[in-house]
Amino acid sequence: MRLILMTVLSVLLSGCLARTAVDIVTLPVKAVSAGVDAVTTSQSEADQRRGREIREQEEREGREARRREREERRQQERDAENWSDEPNF
Repeated sequence: MRLILMTVLSVLLSGCLARTAVDIVTLPVKAVSAGVDAVTTSQSEADQRRGREIREQEEREGREARRREREERRQQERDAENWSDEPNF
């Protein structure tokens, strides 16, 4: 009975030890890979960032254009009011 138990445990533990050994060996590779991924930017990430910057710039330009148009309308309305308030000689 002990022999069977020892055989089963040794097989299970050897698999566990082998897995732990593989994990220990591959850990530095995974750490370096994660560090490189964090530092570098892929082309798709760069494209997404550039697209976002362009979109935000276009939104700012659109807001500014709407603000200018609004100010021009207000100025025209003021000019029209002032013109109608002038005395006629």
